[in-house]
Amino acid sequence: MHDEQPRCEPALPGARNHEHLRNFPPVSAWDHHVEYDAKAHPRKVPRSYTLVPTTCFNCESACGLLAYVDKDDLSIKKLEGNPAHPGSRGRNCAKGPATINQLNDPERILHPLKRTGARGAGQWQRVSWDEALDDIAARIRQAIVEDRNEEVMYHVGRPGEDGFAERFLNAWGVDGHNSHTNICSSGARFGMTLWAGYDRPSPDYANANVILLLSSHLETGHYFNPHAQRIMEGKQGGAKLIVLDPRMSNTASHADTWLAPWPGSEAAILLAVAAHLLRTREIDEVFVRRWFNWRTYLRELHPEAPSDFGTFLDLLESDYAGYTFEFAAQEARVPAAKIAEVAETVAACGGRLASHVWRSACAGNLGGWQVARALWFVLALTGSIGEKGGTSPNGWNKLIPHGPAMPAPHDRWNELTWPREYPLSTNEMSFLLPHFLAEGRGRLEVYFSRVYNPIWTNPDGFTWMQQLADPGKVGLHVALTPTWSETAEFADYVLPMGHGAERHDTHSYETHAGRWLGFRQPVRRVAMDRLGRNCTDTRDANPGEVWEENEFWFELSWRIDPDNALGIRRHFESPYRPGEKITVDEYYRWTFENQVPGLPEKAAEQGMTPLEYMRRYGVVEIDNDVYRQDERELTDAELEGAQADADGVFRRPVTLEDAPPVVGEAGSVGVRHEDGSITAGWPTPSRKLEVYSTSMRDWGWPEHATPGYIRSHVAHSEVDIDAGELVLVPTFRLPTLIHTRSGNAKYLNEISNTHPLWLNSADARRHGVDTGGLVRISTEIGYFVCRVWVTEGIRPGVCALSHHMGRWRLHPGEGSRWVAGMVELSHPHGEHTFMLRHKTGIEPFDSDDPDSSRIDWQDPGVHQNLAFAVHPDPWSGMHCWLQKVTLSPAGPEDRYGDVYVDTRRSRAVYREWLAKTRATLGPGGQRRPEFLMRPVPPVRRAFRA
Repeated sequence: MHDEQPRCEPALPGARNHEHLRNFPPVSAWDHHVEYDAKAHPRKVPRSYTLVPTTCFNCESACGLLAYVDKDDLSIKKLEGNPAHPGSRGRNCAKGPATINQLNDPERILHPLKRTGARGAGQWQRVSWDEALDDIAARIRQAIVEDRNEEVMYHVGRPGEDGFAERFLNAWGVDGHNSHTNICSSGARFGMTLWAGYDRPSPDYANANVILLLSSHLETGHYFNPHAQRIMEGKQGGAKLIVLDPRMSNTASHADTWLAPWPGSEAAILLAVAAHLLRTREIDEVFVRRWFNWRTYLRELHPEAPSDFGTFLDLLESDYAGYTFEFAAQEARVPAAKIAEVAETVAACGGRLASHVWRSACAGNLGGWQVARALWFVLALTGSIGEKGGTSPNGWNKLIPHGPAMPAPHDRWNELTWPREYPLSTNEMSFLLPHFLAEGRGRLEVYFSRVYNPIWTNPDGFTWMQQLADPGKVGLHVALTPTWSETAEFADYVLPMGHGAERHDTHSYETHAGRWLGFRQPVRRVAMDRLGRNCTDTRDANPGEVWEENEFWFELSWRIDPDNALGIRRHFESPYRPGEKITVDEYYRWTFENQVPGLPEKAAEQGMTPLEYMRRYGVVEIDNDVYRQDERELTDAELEGAQADADGVFRRPVTLEDAPPVVGEAGSVGVRHEDGSITAGWPTPSRKLEVYSTSMRDWGWPEHATPGYIRSHVAHSEVDIDAGELVLVPTFRLPTLIHTRSGNAKYLNEISNTHPLWLNSADARRHGVDTGGLVRISTEIGYFVCRVWVTEGIRPGVCALSHHMGRWRLHPGEGSRWVAGMVELSHPHGEHTFMLRHKTGIEPFDSDDPDSSRIDWQDPGVHQNLAFAVHPDPWSGMHCWLQKVTLSPAGPEDRYGDVYVDTRRSRAVYREWLAKTRATLGPGGQRRPEFLMRPVPPVRRAFRA
């Protein structure tokens, strides 16, 4: 219990006075809060804490956290929700409070380490930060001086910050940003971008009449906690919940209608819904007429037809008439009556259809991006886009501030990440990097991996291992990580960066119909400042020599260019002390004073500076109830210098030295409508919602310029059930685990520590297996061995294995023993073959944490991704995760967790999928459309081949 505190203070910013927030200590007590020590019970021993807000880094939601820092020894007792946060509103899922495990992990890396033996040999020595920084800086400087800028690469998984990487990459002049997007969400992003110019949705669940989810977004999907809260609020308000998922997720168990379609058929279902809406004219005709680029549709597909809206609707209905309920039922293997039920529910949404699709079908299937395209077709026909209770684009609910002296974009184009074969990829073709290196497309002098574990996370991990182990392909690999990973074992430097409560970041995500900016901060450092204790940089506050990345990049950039001869250092100088190196406080002071609308005024109202405000609350609400930004009328100043083209699009003159905007085409500012109004519109080429995509036409795919259905590589017609084939779904999440980042969170691993293969009882009978039985799952490049769980919670013909387990370590001391078993690697049939076999499972171990000796789980899981070949979708670039596999009972030589792969076969499959592409340049020799998102975009000249 805590001591009595006053309750008559102003409401928390952005908190909306939810009743449950009364359970939190008031802000006036955050500097001094007293609770009794629970471990001293039944004695009442008071402990004094200072409460410091930060944000969670255990998924992309960035929910607010409040750290309880002991004022005597600066230890962190716990982390719970931050009641001031408008996105998470004081609530957290299990992953937020488990941050304390990561901070107290007895196996975490505390000092910089340098490899002494061969990569992967497990031989390391402790080095100083100065030694590591000087070595890395010298290599980068040499590459820049010798015009080998493309040999420097920063490869990030979940970034956890917005905008900072742009600073050092642009300052260095390297096109070196690489991401994990193509193994996560590029299919969904691409399908939406073709419609609206933005790449991800922002559903207004709380105010919806109908909620349509593809996969399990309530319990485990993107923005799990903030979205789950609002989905439940929507249901409490009477919203109908529809879930399309071949697996009975926790979300599906709450649905009013659950469809378990054959994987890859989701677009057929959605197009059948769209056809029903058109056939019955249960559409928002005013919205469709105003916002569809319907004249382009007629001009391109029906050039002989009259150019009037009534003709367009008739022809649109005719063009989609083939998508009947019966057709969709045949593709999806679900009853036509159930699809009709979904269509009728959607038709009655009243313009309040809130929906989301992210990984799921878009990430699993060849052509999966058409699922998102079809979904936005339904949203648009119902008039639900941008409306209250509908679905908006993320850009309306997001802010990306930048610090002082932001460097201008560079003029380079790196074909290791943006290859000619994938001009429409969304985003970098990251998972093909080892294949590109293997075939000699380039090499890397310095490769940073940050919050990323490609050997474990990506498909075809043994090919990654081969390339990362070769100094001829990767000169220096720097792993920025607080914990060991399968990839860090193959690094040259392992540099310990702080966990979520040990670093600075800003971020803003689309949790609801509003905008907020969160501020992650190192809580011990803030506590030290409150208590008057000196702190020069974040290393002074963190354990060991653990640093934070912002200060690391400041220092590294300074050492790359110590005399500013390369023009780099000036972007890391203080705006308040000319010529001096910027501090992290100065960076955020300037940012909050100059880049966040309304923050200076909010801070002044409370007698604070903007930085003090953000350190106090950890977040600022910028606005709320954000809808219909497409209808914002443009001012004369915004239209100055712009001229309207034949389609009413206003454009300003631009040069090839200009940078494309964050979204949209350079020079495009707005659109004139039939009624003469001029509004901002959408950041597409037409500034309209594009039912016909001229970009698909211009880049060589006119047959896919409209929403359509592409049969997946795992469509029912491609799978021979009688021959033992199944579809494997390897992408579903557990709500309590975090990709590879939950390995050092003991609370989470105690909750979730088994890794069964979901198998329907009909398939179990066909294969003669039962729950607990070992089976071999054969893929096109190898196999793995796992245990079966027979359940009616998955449709027949489909099996599923969660993607969170299967962690391993090669050497003692190089992994989280809470989850990682010791393995051995062998080459049973030559160097191109790999066999991974566990030597130990999970066992109790001795450490500074007494709980490590109490471990009562044994299952390390199965590293299934190793046995998946790369499947790059030829349009979006998305890795198509779903696998056509063969299931058989395990043989006498098989052991649980075995993984066998032939990398020669994986190379052949790479070439097979590469052959599906069309390496096409667009108008004027453009490498890719400018309106498609591209992290750290160069100037427009670089877009020309």
